[in-house]
Amino acid sequence: MQEPRAASPPDPGPRGDTHHPGTLPPGARRSARVLRARRPRSPFTWFFGFLSILGPPLQITALGLTGAALFIAVHDPQLPSIESLLQAQYETPLQVYSRDGALMAEFGIERRQPVAFSEIPPLVINAFLATEDSRFFEHAGVDFVGLGRALLSFAETGAKTQGGSTITMQVTRNVLLSAEKTFERKLAEILLTLQVERELTKDQILDLYLNQIFFGHRAYGISAAAALYYNKDLDALTPAEAAMLAGIPKAPTTNNPVTNPARALARRNYILGRMLELGYIDQAEYEIAVLTPDLARLHRRAPELEAGYVAEMARQAIADYYGEAALSQGLRVTTTIESRLQEAAQHAVRRALRDYDRRHGYYGAEARVDLDGARDADLDTYLAEVVRVPDLTAGLVLNASADAAEVYLAGGERVTLALKHVAWAQEFRNENWRGPKPRRVTDVLAAGDLVRLQQGTDGQWELGQKPRVSGALVTIAPRDGAVRALVGGYSFNESKFNRAVDMRRQPGSSFKPFVYAAALHRGWTPASLLRDEAVKNAGQEGWNPRNADRKELGPIRMRRALALSRNLASINLLQDLGLEDAQDYIQQFGFDLEALPLGLSMALGTGEMSPVKLAEGFAVFANGGYHVVPYFIERVETREGQVLFEARAPQACADCWYRSGDASAMVLPTSPLPQAPQVIDPRIAYQMTSLMREVIETGTGTRAKALGRSDVVGKTGTTNDIRDSWFAGYQANFVTVAWMGFDDFEKLGRGEEGGRAALGMWVDFMAEALDGLPVASLEPPPGMVQVRVDPNRGTPTRARGGLLEMVSEEFKDALQGPEAFRVAGPARAADTSVRRSAPRVMDDLF
Repeated sequence: MQEPRAASPPDPGPRGDTHHPGTLPPGARRSARVLRARRPRSPFTWFFGFLSILGPPLQITALGLTGAALFIAVHDPQLPSIESLLQAQYETPLQVYSRDGALMAEFGIERRQPVAFSEIPPLVINAFLATEDSRFFEHAGVDFVGLGRALLSFAETGAKTQGGSTITMQVTRNVLLSAEKTFERKLAEILLTLQVERELTKDQILDLYLNQIFFGHRAYGISAAAALYYNKDLDALTPAEAAMLAGIPKAPTTNNPVTNPARALARRNYILGRMLELGYIDQAEYEIAVLTPDLARLHRRAPELEAGYVAEMARQAIADYYGEAALSQGLRVTTTIESRLQEAAQHAVRRALRDYDRRHGYYGAEARVDLDGARDADLDTYLAEVVRVPDLTAGLVLNASADAAEVYLAGGERVTLALKHVAWAQEFRNENWRGPKPRRVTDVLAAGDLVRLQQGTDGQWELGQKPRVSGALVTIAPRDGAVRALVGGYSFNESKFNRAVDMRRQPGSSFKPFVYAAALHRGWTPASLLRDEAVKNAGQEGWNPRNADRKELGPIRMRRALALSRNLASINLLQDLGLEDAQDYIQQFGFDLEALPLGLSMALGTGEMSPVKLAEGFAVFANGGYHVVPYFIERVETREGQVLFEARAPQACADCWYRSGDASAMVLPTSPLPQAPQVIDPRIAYQMTSLMREVIETGTGTRAKALGRSDVVGKTGTTNDIRDSWFAGYQANFVTVAWMGFDDFEKLGRGEEGGRAALGMWVDFMAEALDGLPVASLEPPPGMVQVRVDPNRGTPTRARGGLLEMVSEEFKDALQGPEAFRVAGPARAADTSVRRSAPRVMDDLF
C-alpha cells in the first residue's frame, strides 16, 4: 500500500505574484533542488556511514586509530622535545675536598656516579635486558609482543604480573613525563617513545636508562648502586651481583638486598635463570651464581677528613653564588684546607675543651635509665638514639660498687671502671668551686647512668663527659690569607654554629697590639715610657678601669707594658694618641668601624669580632705590613673537570720578610699574582713582632715557650670576669687564633685567662703544625737602627746594663715619642719591681 501523498500547494495563477506561505515560487523550485544536490556531505556523515558497513571488532579498531590520530594532531606540538632528554642533568652531589684531595663532605639528595656507556660491562647490560626488556634490540620502542603477553596474563589471572613497558618507555616516562597513570599520559609516552627510538641510538637509550634509574637508599644509576651495595667498580661485579642490581629497580625502596634480602635474593635467582635462558651466561656460571650468598650492605663513602664547619661554609658559598640548583650539579669544590693541619686543629680544640671540663668538675650523668629487665638489644636500641660525640663513647652503667662499675658500650661490649678511672670527677659546684675528691666509685656513678667514656693514651677506658664550654681555632697563611685549618666548635654534628666565623665576641687584650702599632706610627718607640696609673678624664661615666692585679706600676716601657698586658698603660697611651687617629690607622688592618668603639675602652678590646677577623689583622704583622683577606675556596670545577673558578688571591711580598736559612719561608708563586696592598710600614711590623716575642719570653704568654722555638709570637686576651679566653699569634707560615668561652657568656672561672685556656689550645695546635719546619729568622727592614736604652728611663745610655732596641731611624733621637713621659728624680729599678709585684697572669680586660 502506497503512502498518501502530501497535497499539492494551490496554484497561484499565471502571474505568480502571490504564493502560499512556506512555499517557493514556482520558478525557484528547480534551482533549489539543484543546490541541494550539489551541497557536500559532512565528514562525520561519511565516517559514521563507513562504520555502519563494518563489524563491531573493526569498528572498535577504527575508533581507536582515529582517537590516536586526533591525539597526535592535538598534542604532538605540546610534547617535550628529545633535545631535553639529551640535555637532562643528573642530580649529582656537591663534593667538597681539602687542598690535598681528602673528601670533606657531599651535599645532595641523590647519590650519583654517572658513567660512560662504553665503561658498562656487557654482563651488567645483559642482566638488565634479561629482566626488563629482552627484545630491546628488536623492537622500535614499543614491544607489541610484550604488551600482548602482559594483557593475556592479566586476562587469565586478573593480576598485573607482567609489565609491558620497554626500556625506552621507562626512559621516556622517567625523564620527560610525570608519573600519573592516565590514558592521556600513556598515549603521550608511546608517542614520545617512538620519537626517541627514531632520533637516538639503542646505546644512547641504554646509557640514559642505566645512569638514571633509582636503586634505593638515594642511589641513582648503576655505578652508584655498585659502589653503594658492593663497594665495587662495574667491571668487578660478578654475575650474581649484576643480577641482584638488575632486580632492584622493580621495587627499589622495599626490595633492595639491604631492606628485604629474602625477596631480593629470590628475584636475583629469577634473573639469573632468565640470563641462562637467553644465553647470557652458561650453565656453570648459573649454578655458581645461584649458590653464591649475597654480601650486599651499605658502603656509604664516609668523609676522609672531618671538617664539617668548612664544608658547610663551602656549601653556603656555592648556593649563594651559583644558586641552590648548583648543589645537585656535581660541582667539585677544592678548599684551601690542609688535612694535617685540620686534624691537628680539631684535636687541639677537643682536647682543650675536655681538659677545661675536667679542671672544673663532673656535671653528673647525662640521663638516668630504668634498666629493670632490659636486654642487650634494648640497651643497643637506646644507645643508638644517643647523640654521638667524637672521642666520647656513650655507655650505660649496669651496676656500681665502691670499687668498680660495669658499663655497657653497645654491641655486647662491657668495660669496668675502677676508682682511678673516675678519680678526677669531683662534683661541679660553680666555675670556681668543686666538691671533694671521690673516695668510692659510687660517689660518681650509679646503675642506670648514661655516661661518656674516653680512651686514654694507654688504651684504658676512663670516665669522660661532653664539654659544655665552647671553643674555636683558625689558622691562615699570612702571605695570602688562605685558611689552612678552621674549627668552629667541638663537633659540627652536635652544634652547627660556626664560632670561628659567625661568632662576635670581645677580643680583650689580644687587641692591644693594634693600638701599640698606631702609637709606633705616630712616633712612640718600644723604649717609650707609658703611664701605668689611673686614667684621668676617662670620658665614660661610671667606668673605672684598672689592672688585673689592682696595682699601678707607674712609668713602664712600652715593651714591658705589652708583655705584662697592663690595662692602664694601654688606656693612657690611647688617650695620648687620640681616638680618631688610632681608629683611622687600625682600620687598615681590615677591621670595620663597628668593631672599633670610639672610646678609650677600645684599647682593652671592647669591640666585637670573630676569630677569623682577628687573624686577618694579625696577618698584617706576620707578613711585613700587607693586608690579605682570608679565603677558603681554592677552585670550583664541574663534574667534567671544567674550572669555573680559581682563586687568585692578592699576595704579600714573598722574598722580603721571614726567611728559613738562605731561602724564603714563603714559596714564590709559579705565575704572577696580584699584590696585596701594603698598609703599614714594615718597620712597624718588625717592632710589633719583637714586642709580641717579649709576651712569650717574659709576659703573659710564657706557656708558649714549651714549643722550644724562637720564631713564635703572640698576645693573650681575656675579657671582663674571664668570660672569653683568647690567644692570637703567628710564625712565618701560620697566623693562628684560639678562643674558648661559653655560648651563653657564663664565666670561665679563676685561672682560665688567655694565658692558660686559649693558649693551651694554641700551643697544642702549633706543636703539630710546626713539626719539622725550620726556625724562621727575621732581619730588620731598611731604615732601622739599634740603640741602647736605660731599662728604667727608656732614654739612650752607654752603660753596660742598657738594653738594645731596634727603632726607626727618624726616631732614634726621640725615643720617648711625641708625648714624652720622663722619670723625675733618681732612677728606680722599675723592671725589677714589676717582676716582683706582677701576678702570674694579668691580662684581664678590667
